[in-house]
Amino acid sequence: MATGDSDAHHKDRSGLFKVKAITQRGIIWVLAASVLWGTTGTAAAQAPDVGPLAIGAAAMGIGGLLQGVLATGDLCRHRAEVAGQWRALALSSLTVALYPLAFYSSMRLAGVAVGTVISIGSAPVAAAIIERLVDGRPFSRRWMLGTSLAMTGLLALTAGHLATSASGTSHADSVLGSALGLFAGFTYATYSWGAARMMRAGVQSRLAMGTIFGIGGLLLLPVLLVSGASILQSGRNFAVVSYMALVPMFIGYLLFGRGLASVTASVATTLSLLEPAVATLLAVLVLHERLALSGWLGLVAVFAGLLVITVPQRSSRVRVSPAK
Repeated sequence: MATGDSDAHHKDRSGLFKVKAITQRGIIWVLAASVLWGTTGTAAAQAPDVGPLAIGAAAMGIGGLLQGVLATGDLCRHRAEVAGQWRALALSSLTVALYPLAFYSSMRLAGVAVGTVISIGSAPVAAAIIERLVDGRPFSRRWMLGTSLAMTGLLALTAGHLATSASGTSHADSVLGSALGLFAGFTYATYSWGAARMMRAGVQSRLAMGTIFGIGGLLLLPVLLVSGASILQSGRNFAVVSYMALVPMFIGYLLFGRGLASVTASVATTLSLLEPAVATLLAVLVLHERLALSGWLGLVAVFAGLLVITVPQRSSRVRVSPAK
């Protein structure tokens, strides 16, 4: 092998390993964020007299404003880069504000299990469709297999949860809650895609997430002012909302933003299917809810689907012709 060819081959392999390492770190960040998000259902259960609009507006609004404050310095230095992506910024900020209102209302109307599964489970499909229509990105076989496994597991998880709990929701509430869940999944996919698009255009992760969530937090302030009186009625309510704003929303979305810098929105939203699995485990362990066998099998399927997506693929060997 010629020396030049050997050096180029080693450089190519080194670059490939670096890209894979960055992607794997992105996957870890998204999974860590999903674990934090999975605690919100159990946390919200500790403040049942706080309405879903108040919970959503406070958690996402305050968490978003904190991200905005964190990115202020970067925004002053790179405002031209952000302004160049104003369409993605505007769309993402609007959907950030709409997402928590739809998500928590869906859980309140259709039930925590059904609302969470529809909201989070529909997001990967919505994100993949957006990427296909807008960016021309094809569906990979690996993504389709992993997503299908995980979403099948979520359906079994929901069935297992419903089999052991009495449903007190009316048909109308279930239908409206399910519709809101689909809308929540669409908004989640949209702001994930918008944030990833800004990062691909060269906007730093913290700056992109800070501007998107900062503006989203400002949009949620009127909702919080109108609906948030119950938050201050007890120390428990205030503590629950503070936890949700600081940990799952602020820290969780910082981690999610770092992940979006190196994985696509469709992969990130699929990885976040870990959230309802964590939420179910916490409900069983902390809230002492019961889960049927189908639910446990669903959990296994969710983790299997995530493994399909997250386990690194073996690199194909590159055959190099000997120098003549």
